[in-house]
Amino acid sequence: MALKDLVGKYGQVAEAYPIEKVYLHFDKPYYAVGDTVWFKAYLTYTLNMPSPYSKIIYVDVLNGNDGMVQSLTLPVKDGTATGMFKLTKELYGQDNYHIKAYTKWMANFDADYFFSKTIPVGNAIKPVEAQVSLKREIKNQIPEITANVAFTDQNGSPYGDKKISWVVTSGDDELAKGKGNIEKNGQLNVVFANTKNTDLTNAQLKITYDGADRQEQTKSIPLSTVAGPVDVQFFPEGGNLLAGVATKIAVKAVQPNGLGIGFKATVTDNAGTAIATCESQHAGMGAFIITPQPGKSYKADVTLADGSRQSYDLPRPQMSGVNLNVNPVDTGRMLIVISADSSYLKKNQNKAFYIVGRAGQVICYAAQTTLVKASYSAFIPTNKFPTGVIQLTLLNSYGQPLSERLVFVKHNDQLALTVSGDKPSYNNRSKVRLNVSAKNNALPAEGELSLAVIDEGKVKSNENAETTILSSLLLTSELKGYIEDPNYYFRPANKNALAQLDVLMLTQGYRRFTYREVVSSKLPQLFFLPEQGMEITGTLRNNTGMPMKGGSVTLQIPSKFYTTRTITDAEGRFKFSNLVFTDSSQVIVSAKSNYNSKNLMVMVDPITYPNSGKVTSHANDVLNIDTMMTAYLQNSKKFINSSTTLQEVVIKAKAKPKLTDHSQFPSLSGLSSIDARVVTGEQLKGCPDVLSCLQSMAPGVTYDAQAQAFYVSRDYNQGKRVPMAIFAQGGPVDINYLRGLNGNDVESVEVFLRDDLGLVNRTYQTNGVLSVYTKKAPQGQKISVQELQDLLPQPSVAKLSPKGYDVAKTFYSPKYLPGNKAFGADLRSTIYWNPRVQTDKATGKTFVEFYTADSAGSYKVVVEGTDNNGHLGRAVYQFKVQ
Repeated sequence: MALKDLVGKYGQVAEAYPIEKVYLHFDKPYYAVGDTVWFKAYLTYTLNMPSPYSKIIYVDVLNGNDGMVQSLTLPVKDGTATGMFKLTKELYGQDNYHIKAYTKWMANFDADYFFSKTIPVGNAIKPVEAQVSLKREIKNQIPEITANVAFTDQNGSPYGDKKISWVVTSGDDELAKGKGNIEKNGQLNVVFANTKNTDLTNAQLKITYDGADRQEQTKSIPLSTVAGPVDVQFFPEGGNLLAGVATKIAVKAVQPNGLGIGFKATVTDNAGTAIATCESQHAGMGAFIITPQPGKSYKADVTLADGSRQSYDLPRPQMSGVNLNVNPVDTGRMLIVISADSSYLKKNQNKAFYIVGRAGQVICYAAQTTLVKASYSAFIPTNKFPTGVIQLTLLNSYGQPLSERLVFVKHNDQLALTVSGDKPSYNNRSKVRLNVSAKNNALPAEGELSLAVIDEGKVKSNENAETTILSSLLLTSELKGYIEDPNYYFRPANKNALAQLDVLMLTQGYRRFTYREVVSSKLPQLFFLPEQGMEITGTLRNNTGMPMKGGSVTLQIPSKFYTTRTITDAEGRFKFSNLVFTDSSQVIVSAKSNYNSKNLMVMVDPITYPNSGKVTSHANDVLNIDTMMTAYLQNSKKFINSSTTLQEVVIKAKAKPKLTDHSQFPSLSGLSSIDARVVTGEQLKGCPDVLSCLQSMAPGVTYDAQAQAFYVSRDYNQGKRVPMAIFAQGGPVDINYLRGLNGNDVESVEVFLRDDLGLVNRTYQTNGVLSVYTKKAPQGQKISVQELQDLLPQPSVAKLSPKGYDVAKTFYSPKYLPGNKAFGADLRSTIYWNPRVQTDKATGKTFVEFYTADSAGSYKVVVEGTDNNGHLGRAVYQFKVQ
């Protein structure tokens, strides 16, 4: 295959399969129950330009058990969208929540490239707090896990002298259990042996005890941090370790939780001779160079930062092959070296080879060379590439990749953002004016920005670990696998960041489309097209089931006083496009304007949503949220305590009737109330069919559209595909029952991810239970036949409440006028949030105004955004409040 044909074929793929990326800018890194989460979404495609394709972004919120808590649908305009959601106590508790953002078009490809971020949420009002430490040891060749838990009450005093029971579970499997006591000093030690050496990545230790309010409480502790030993991996540059060829090898030491750990290593050959040494520099990564000799083997003796030692065999050298090595000499050029051993050179001398460099879907560099000698080198100017991850590939003349290297090219071509205040410092409750400037190559730029101001005394953050518009769109969105401390590589304060970034490039995977797929035309099947707006589609049929051509169908949205009309095609199909309505708005689709409409049926297609997939990494999960967020939670507690207390009001009303639950039905009485998770009727209100809504509302549950069944998420993700049982009013039903059930008719749904006694699972060969309870029919009165007919649904009219757009409210920013003594303390942690900061095209400038809160100290301003040409920018500014 000629080089121009390869480039042309890849260009066709890039045009047919444009890659979209989403980034979310949040107002702060963590929150407390009761807070509001504010964010702005940026949607880009090729070279980070605003995407013209998708007009809808989906944002999913998953809890620590991978259960869907909330899903938002946001309209996109000019490549951006704004959003917010309230952390209500009904839906949220203290946990690590995982945010996923994507478009339907992105769902055609690998979910690893969805935007993903972990947000810890704390709870300021808890009667008992628990500080956890975990340790893993090997005793008699069996892993032993020790959990030390320190319990304290709200005042910080030891909470002890309590009986407890504990159990270790992984999915439905019970690995260990026992009983014990919390000592008077609040200390508890739980020790168990993992005798079966079970993978503890998804395991949890659950401790049940009597809480301060005498109610039984359960503390769940994920065991992923002690799931197994440290994993040390070796990555030869270019993918191959060739005998007789000097090769750089990157080393990465990873703990069970996905975080790196420091190490020192000595590399020896099979004769015991030391060949090289290596020491980690950042996030458990390092590199060394060796020239492996034919017939020899090599190992690395590694000493980890925790003092443990282990020996690892290096990959065995290949006796024949070719490799691509890259040395980023400086920011202006890179040196590439093609090296072949004598055997490979003899077989392929004078044959043509290709070197192709691409950024995302764009081929920026392509050259042909001839293999004449064992080593060939050349310089490539970096100005041929944009800032970001570059994939350099060595291919043979058939278009088959032989060696590959990732390189990060960094130019000083980002959107230059600056922020300055109108005063050197401010008093509390005083007005602040921030001037914002955006430039591109020293020229004024029209920037689309978002700006957050937080009180650093309340919101302490780790700058290296932050997810930013630069680290997300330029780095993590291009790579597979977890990237620790992504912002470390973009902070000027980290002097060795570029060198460490090059080591990172050696250890990460990059797989959008492989050249093998392009050459063989084996490209992914498309299930979703880019959405240009909300759509409602369906079929108009007569009472015999035959589609009706040329029928008139009307759509109404009463809350918006909106009406539109369309005509069905030859197959009776109708489609209403580019609709705009908010979540749970009523939509009426009618065919009553047709002659003899009583004999017509309107059949609306169900709206399908992509599955955002499981959480791929829990590395950023915080084990002790209370400790990490101490200052923040103390401020949240002050805010709650300072809230206005209303005078007592006596309300006389009938007692609320007790809700139906599983204990009232013999077939379900063996299920434990502790394990029940409830989806309330209020949550299902307005839901057109319960099946669709439970797919996103049922916690810890996954719906498989192909199998048409619900599964326990953790088991499903591990390949255990045993469906959940579905019960209604205590009796078993099939999936179609949920499809025909309206959410307004449901009192509640209980979700059981476990069946400890196995009475349901063994009887029905299922795993887990969904138990539905419908509302009791009200006592009615006699009506006429005509009145009854009026109440019956008309086939020619369909009334539905589809999931519409989630509308973001405006961030409230108080204004303090001279002499106006506002009621109550101002304890804001997010001082100001503005997702729509736009700089002037001519001057590149704008400004924002807001008022400080009561707290003195350092306030931090973060502004991020982009321009229409794909230049990304971020700036941090701090000012003092006295």
